[in-house]
Amino acid sequence: MRRPTRGLTPAAALLLAGFATPLAATAEMTAPERAEFGAEVRAYLLENPEILSEMFALLEAGQQAATAAADRDRIAASTEALFEDGFSFVGGNPDGDVTVVEFTDYQCGYCRRAHPEVAELIAGDGNIRRIVKEFPILGPGSVLAARAAIATLITAGPAKYAAVNDGLMTLDGPVTDAGLDATLKAAGLDPASVRAAMDDTEVTRRIEANLALAGALEISGTPTFVFADRMLRGYRPLVGMRELIAEIRAVN
Repeated sequence: MRRPTRGLTPAAALLLAGFATPLAATAEMTAPERAEFGAEVRAYLLENPEILSEMFALLEAGQQAATAAADRDRIAASTEALFEDGFSFVGGNPDGDVTVVEFTDYQCGYCRRAHPEVAELIAGDGNIRRIVKEFPILGPGSVLAARAAIATLITAGPAKYAAVNDGLMTLDGPVTDAGLDATLKAAGLDPASVRAAMDDTEVTRRIEANLALAGALEISGTPTFVFADRMLRGYRPLVGMRELIAEIRAVN
């Protein structure tokens, strides 16, 4: 919204109308003119402090747009690794019209908070393809859990993986050896068999591939989601995820 600029010098009016410093104009001012200009703008801002909120909102919107554009470029450059790596868990509707990729850590509080809401999003929509990327960045317990989940997927298949994934996400507290074994048993698995597969080089390869992909996408925290060509860094409630899905479908 434009602010009234009556009574200001032309240079000050240009600044306040466009929210940008007229550098060319001030460079041509004499020292007294620049001082008068600065005093006039300061007085105007003190009388109308709400204009600063508008300026910050415009700046933030511009930064968000630039970040979103950069994220789209990163996603486009990593399409195959994101959506067709051939080893990540794929759930939901394999033929869904929107793919959601999760970079997750089993010890991340916000990942655990998002977990039931993501499940509700997938189940309630029916047309979303879900991919999970193990991204263990929060310590030894995270690595332990990720290795167990990947080993389960390799040796026991996606249904057992989904059960282990849910069990680890709903643990009370950090991942421990005892908690892991209890989760594996609850999923109908033999903990000793899963543990025997956890140190396989293929498990290591998959984790390293996910870490490299996260680096290429400049992902440093969890949860991070890729909704089609959009990046969602951090937790967003179910209603926000549904709105994002609707926006994607509206433009595709």
